[in-house]
Amino acid sequence: MKKKPIIYSDLSKKQLENIKEIYIQKKIESMSHQELKQYVLEIISHQIKDTIGKEEEMEAWKEMSDFFGEQFEIIILEIQTKFIDDKNVINTEIDSQKQRIELLERNNFDQEKKDMWDD
Repeated sequence: MKKKPIIYSDLSKKQLENIKEIYIQKKIESMSHQELKQYVLEIISHQIKDTIGKEEEMEAWKEMSDFFGEQFEIIILEIQTKFIDDKNVINTEIDSQKQRIELLERNNFDQEKKDMWDD
């Protein structure tokens, strides 16, 4: 009879955390310096470039700001100068009240469309 393989749900939370910690340590120890650099590059690129939504964008912005420190504004000004013709400015502050009003108006319009035969 074949032995049933162990799966993550067979472990307690503490056991699962421990096997993950062992894996992380062993994985890092087994990687070369170049592999570590490449891996970190992929992780940071994904973390910063693949942001979704305002909250993640703000987290990435804070991380970049903390990293560059006082140089952050200088770097931004250089980039703005370099791409001065780019008029595609991100509108981060959406007028939420206007959005809510439009949604309410759409909902009211849908209510008015009720079939006259429906009672």
